[in-house]
Amino acid sequence: MTAADVHRTILAVWRVEQPRLITGLSRMLRDVTLAEDLTQEALVAALEHWPATGVPEKPGAWLMATAKRRALDDLRRRSMLARKHEMLIRDLEQEQQAMPDPDAGLDDDIGDELLRLIFTACHPRLSRESRAALALKMICGLTTEEIARAFLQPEATISQRIVRAKRTLSESGLSYETPRGAELSERLASVLEVVYLIFNEGYTAARGDEWLRPQLCHDALRMGRVLIQVAPREAEAHGLLALMELNASRTAARTDAAGDPILLMDQNRMLWDRLQIRRGLSALARACELGDGRGFYALQAAIVACHARAVTPDDTEWPRIARLYGELSGLVRSPIVELNRAVAIGMAEGPAAALAIVDGLAGEPVLKNYHLLPSVRGDLLFRLGRVAEARAAFELASALAANKRERELLKRRATEAGGGAPEPS
Repeated sequence: MTAADVHRTILAVWRVEQPRLITGLSRMLRDVTLAEDLTQEALVAALEHWPATGVPEKPGAWLMATAKRRALDDLRRRSMLARKHEMLIRDLEQEQQAMPDPDAGLDDDIGDELLRLIFTACHPRLSRESRAALALKMICGLTTEEIARAFLQPEATISQRIVRAKRTLSESGLSYETPRGAELSERLASVLEVVYLIFNEGYTAARGDEWLRPQLCHDALRMGRVLIQVAPREAEAHGLLALMELNASRTAARTDAAGDPILLMDQNRMLWDRLQIRRGLSALARACELGDGRGFYALQAAIVACHARAVTPDDTEWPRIARLYGELSGLVRSPIVELNRAVAIGMAEGPAAALAIVDGLAGEPVLKNYHLLPSVRGDLLFRLGRVAEARAAFELASALAANKRERELLKRRATEAGGGAPEPS
């Protein structure tokens, strides 16, 4: 294995193991900021050692063992200054004595530790915006730039939020736990938002070489299933789970053998996971029983359910999808929801009606660098036979896209648009 191969392997391992390391260390140290610092030190150690010694058989265990050693060293240095640290050292030493093989279990599933950390990061003492940004940074390993893209905010703004949130957590001594009762309900909306953002980043990566990040989808789904256990009567928890199950059911059909994206209308629906669709529809039904089915997540799940029920693309109930997006737009004033509504109207009523909506969104500041705005516009223009404008729109979308696979897809669409006009629809 060349040095470049080792470096790529380290980054791939890091993507998977970082959340496990932070959650495991946070549980032991009761300090998420210190846990994140030690996790970074473990990564630096891997970058220093693995090119010479090779990638260990259990890379996650190696990283965790290294981080624990650093934690013990750090706590020992400061143990004379705080009784709390002495207690933590005893806990760590007792845990190591109770586990003769220090590597055992380190690569195991982390259970609901991720969810516990999210509830901690979503404490009401933090602002709503800071909670999600901090959780995405620590738990998903997203960069500040990726988080800024997810929120359509400047990178400096997100960076400041994260710094302030870490400081608040460190100074407040908050307990590391999953709350119950009223306190759980108080934090649930933020937790659902974070889980939703984690899933979205896995479902369509904001940047990088791969379009999907399956591990993030798996983590979000697992947390969603745990959430309905700890909050069984919360309609939106079921709505979110329904949305994730239904979207995830299409995973096998969303990319080709080379990993390139396949758009919804071109997917082989035989590859959709029918068991997962049934689970999603069941969760949606439960969300409707507990609420009115008109929550933020339940409405989106109802939209995805329309696709799941359509045997072929022509069977899709586009007028119903457009109505559901209209309800969603009334619930949350979001230019992205409005852009999605335009897509549905374009399918239900024709591209001209949708183009008027899309052009009306052109001045939205948060969509200034959002690649899907010119992408949708390019599709509508192409269907109207305005191929030169369509090609320019796809080229702009490609230039704005940060994900390599998506950028290449949009380049291909620009080339195809230059090949000739379709029959206007």
